[in-house]
Amino acid sequence: MTNPLKFKVLDAYLIRQYLSTVFFSLLIFSMISCAIDFSDKVQSIIEKPCTWKDVMAYYMGFMTHMASLLLPLYTLIGVVFFTSRLASNSEILSIFNAGIGFRRLLQPYLIAASMVMLLHLTINHFGAPILNQWRLWFEHTYVWVDQDKGKTTNVHLLTAPDTKVFVRGYNKNSKTASGLRLERFEGNKVISILEAESAIWKGEPNRWQLPKWSVRTFDGLRENFTQSNTPLDTAINISPADFVYYANQREQMTTPELREAIGRDRGRGLPYTRSYEVEMYRRTADAFTILILTIIGLAVAGRKVRGGMGLHLALGIGIGAAYIVFSKFTVSFATGGAMPVWLGMWLPNLAFGLMAWWLSARAQK
Repeated sequence: MTNPLKFKVLDAYLIRQYLSTVFFSLLIFSMISCAIDFSDKVQSIIEKPCTWKDVMAYYMGFMTHMASLLLPLYTLIGVVFFTSRLASNSEILSIFNAGIGFRRLLQPYLIAASMVMLLHLTINHFGAPILNQWRLWFEHTYVWVDQDKGKTTNVHLLTAPDTKVFVRGYNKNSKTASGLRLERFEGNKVISILEAESAIWKGEPNRWQLPKWSVRTFDGLRENFTQSNTPLDTAINISPADFVYYANQREQMTTPELREAIGRDRGRGLPYTRSYEVEMYRRTADAFTILILTIIGLAVAGRKVRGGMGLHLALGIGIGAAYIVFSKFTVSFATGGAMPVWLGMWLPNLAFGLMAWWLSARAQK
C-alpha cells in the first residue's frame, strides 16, 4: 500500500517546482521585454520632458501588460523546462515505477496551474487595466502622440432613447463643438430641435454653454421658434471623451468598466462595442488556457527522449507559437464579425483542449 505521506511530499515538491519555474520564466522574459521596449523608446524618453517616476510607472504597467498577454506561454515554457529536467534525471520514470499513474501525477500540476490561473484572472480583470492607465498615458503623451482615432466631424450620437445629437465639428484643444443640433423624438415624430453655432465644455456633469442658440418645438402642424443671444448653460449627455478613441483604450478599463462602456456605446450607436467584447472575453479565456497548456506541457516533456530538454523546449515553444497564431486568427474573425465573439475567444481553447486530451490519453501510464 502506498504511503499517503509520500504523495503529499511529492505533491509539494512538484507544486514548488512548478511555481518557482513559471515565475522565474515570467521574470526573465519580462526583463527581456523591458530591455527591448526601452531600446525602442529611449529616444522619446530622452527628448521628451518625462521624469524617472513616469518611466518607472510606465514599466510597471508594461510588465503587467506583458504578463497579462503572455503568461500562458510563459507557463508552458516553465512546465516543459522543469518537467523535461525531471524526465532527463529519470525522476518521472521513478514516479511511474512507484505505481503512480499519469492522472495522479497530473494532480499537483493542475493545483499549481489553478493558482497561476487565479492570479492571471486577477491581473487580467483588474490589475493590468489599472496599471495600463499609466502605461497608455505615457505612450500617448510622450511616444505616440498622434494615435487618437476619435471622430471629430459629422458626429451622430444617441444621448437617450428619444434624443439624438449631431456635431458638425469638434475642437479637442479648446473643447468646443460647432454646429450642434439636438433633436428629441416622440415615436417617429420630431417634437423639438435645439441648434447652436457653438457649444463650450464647462465641466462635469456634462455641462455645456451655448453662446447663441435657437429652439424649435412642434405640436402637430404648429411650430414655435425661440432664438436668443444670451449664453445658455445646459446639460447635454455628451463629453469630450466621446470624441477621443485610441485602439488600445479598452486595455485600461477594468471588466466592470468594460461592461459599462459596452452598454453605453451600444445605446449610442458607437462602433467600438465589439472590440470591448473581444477584450472582455479574452481576459477569461486566456487564463483558462493555462490549465490546457499545463496538460500539454506535461504530456510532451514527461517522456525521456534522445533529444532531451532541447527537443522538449522546441516542441513547447512550437506549440505556444501555434496557439498564438491560431488565437490571432480567431480574434480577427471575431472583431470583424465573421463569428460570434465568445466563439472567437474560446475556439483556440477548444482546439488545444482536444490536443491536450489526445496527448494525455497516449502519455505514459
